[in-house]
Amino acid sequence: MKNKIDQLKKKIIDHDFTIGVVGLGYVGLPLIVEFGKKGFRVIGFDIDQLKVDKLLAGESYIEHIGSELTTRLLNTGKFEPTVDFAKIAEVDAVIICVPTPLNRYREPEMKYIRDTCTSIKDYLQENQIIALESTTYPGTTEEVMKPILEQNPSGLKADQDFYLVYSPEREDPGNKNFSTSTIPKVVGGSTPESLELGNLLYSQIIEKTVPVSSLKTAEMTKLVENIYRNINIALVNELKMLADRMDINIWEVIKAASTKPFGFHPFYPGPGLGGHCIPIDPFYLTWKAREYNFPTRFIELAGEINAKVTEFVRDKVVEALNSKEKSLKGAKILILGMAYKRDIDDLRESPSLKLMELLEKGGAKVEYNDPHIPQIPKVSPMRNYKFIRKSVPLSSASLAKYDLALIVTDHSSYDFEAIVENSNLVVDTRNATSQIKKGQEKIWTA
Repeated sequence: MKNKIDQLKKKIIDHDFTIGVVGLGYVGLPLIVEFGKKGFRVIGFDIDQLKVDKLLAGESYIEHIGSELTTRLLNTGKFEPTVDFAKIAEVDAVIICVPTPLNRYREPEMKYIRDTCTSIKDYLQENQIIALESTTYPGTTEEVMKPILEQNPSGLKADQDFYLVYSPEREDPGNKNFSTSTIPKVVGGSTPESLELGNLLYSQIIEKTVPVSSLKTAEMTKLVENIYRNINIALVNELKMLADRMDINIWEVIKAASTKPFGFHPFYPGPGLGGHCIPIDPFYLTWKAREYNFPTRFIELAGEINAKVTEFVRDKVVEALNSKEKSLKGAKILILGMAYKRDIDDLRESPSLKLMELLEKGGAKVEYNDPHIPQIPKVSPMRNYKFIRKSVPLSSASLAKYDLALIVTDHSSYDFEAIVENSNLVVDTRNATSQIKKGQEKIWTA
């Protein structure tokens, strides 16, 4: 065993090691870029032929990973995107980066992990490292992945013939202070040998790795990170709704509280939770906790509050329209920003989608503008929404034709002074207009 491990370690250190990444999205593609920069041969797997075709043409479908990077990768001759899972037999490590959504009952949807394991099991080779990065509940790697992978025709067994690793993704699109390589990476393994190999592999592209004692510990770590954010955002969203009734500016309160040099960390309210992680991940633990007869009351309550805040924004739109003797039914509304946060092109779980649905159910005519999202859907349909829309142009003349402009995402490219000046009404969910002096009478804070 030791000799076998030493040989694998040498291959990793020498970068004489082929990496297979399954799932070419916001997690998988950045990993491919980092391994490619270090000279590793990388094969990218996806079931979406459109994504593969774009990458083969040197095109990127993710804004912060430009086509220049994907073209450079192709030109090295060491990057191959494919839909052919038989090529799993050619790789030394498989890193799985597939979606883990919730179903309609807010239960974990394991379909993509199961399907991936089923697709690769027939091509497993001895001494391969199999790593999962998808956020999920503690126990997934051992309870879901391992049994499927061990159904391989060669009879290979985990911990003897291949090595199981879990390393949760920590991507933050649009964050200019951190990149894939500079964000510390937690790594867990099914055995000390798996941990050693997984940690060594990731340390080739990540500045700091954080090895932990088990797969479950690594799986739980990711959930705790996002539950922490989820609960604190719910708290400040609830305070926002209370402060609104009390005629207090919550943004001013947070700014003042932030001057305390200890014991306070600012979180900011918004129109609702977005992104693949925070709205979804906490409920993975809620679901798993039922197995242990343990109610996760904080998580459930935070989910209720963060869902309610989107309805609060809708109600504020109605209130603003009423102030001009207009009803929601028939009102023309422009949503500014469809991405779930500033300066990215990611639509996943965006509160803008829910707001569009709520407003249209009320009879409003809704359009949107987003410089980062020219159309919905961009690549694949949204799981819960079936909107087919295109971003409308933004100009002084176009703003004037809407009854109300709803600021949901505060992209840095937006000229908020001009937006306020040329709009009939503005509902601001991001405090983007707080410094604008002229036209404050048009602005409603939500």
